[in-house]
Amino acid sequence: MDNLITTLKAVAEPTRLRLLALCSQGEFTVSELVQILGQSQPRVSRHLKLLCDAGLLQKLREGSWMFYRFAPDEKAASLADQLLSFIPKDDAMIILDQKRLKEVKAERSKAATDYFRQNAMHWDKIRALHVDAVEVEQTVSDILLEKPGEKFLDIGTGTGRMLELIAPHFQAAEGIDQSHEMLAIARDNLDRAKIRNCQLRQGDMYQLPFPDQSFDAACLHMVLHFADEPAKVIADAARILKPGGRLLVIDLAPHSLEELRKKYHHRRLGFSDGEIVHWYQRNGLQFKSPVHLPGGQLTVALWLGIKN
Repeated sequence: MDNLITTLKAVAEPTRLRLLALCSQGEFTVSELVQILGQSQPRVSRHLKLLCDAGLLQKLREGSWMFYRFAPDEKAASLADQLLSFIPKDDAMIILDQKRLKEVKAERSKAATDYFRQNAMHWDKIRALHVDAVEVEQTVSDILLEKPGEKFLDIGTGTGRMLELIAPHFQAAEGIDQSHEMLAIARDNLDRAKIRNCQLRQGDMYQLPFPDQSFDAACLHMVLHFADEPAKVIADAARILKPGGRLLVIDLAPHSLEELRKKYHHRRLGFSDGEIVHWYQRNGLQFKSPVHLPGGQLTVALWLGIKN
């Protein structure tokens, strides 16, 4: 009863109700919410704190930025959804908020698009060397969706493409990446795809910010070849899997294209099946038969491990 009263008190104020409605539609910084509401930063921050204290919103640091998002707790989110359903859709203030929200998202989208355009030619050159992405994605779907579960983690999410592909089949999904710019692209892509069960955060693939046995499935899509210590990445990915959880690594088989190391900062020129088997077994993962997709000068390999 006390929790219910606390929650009702937290939303019983116009600005906080508007903030809750906005954060139900994505992740936003304080400055973005200030821009939408037209109120001072200290006032908006105070209201956000009260909503977080009530368990209705969650705050997440990304470098020097702080993002606010809808409550991750299922019960709190369910109650918040019910409360938001009572807001009249023709309310003048809500209509204005939605107009400004579209403007903020448009600005965010433009920034993400500009960054992607500046870097896309590098990715295009690499993609041209291996099998078509459609075939890779279909194989990823076939493997990961053979046994979907409650929670999915995309490690090194980049543009969020794996989340777009896999998240709709799980109850919840998270994406983690070190790059603030890539997370901005992922947010824009997930927003365009209207995928609402995903959360994004900045973090280190060597030290994933999650408790042991938190996820039913995880993937590393074209990430491991950038790692200085790939064995440590595999170890921490295995740690966060539940028993029976599935880890899928999608990367390049061994090759000799030194250009990828010199121009595109690949630390490793692919991985052998033997290396992956060794790392999986050392971390309690049962190795399944690999899938190799030859194409051009490079072969894409998919390695599945299942947590004992």
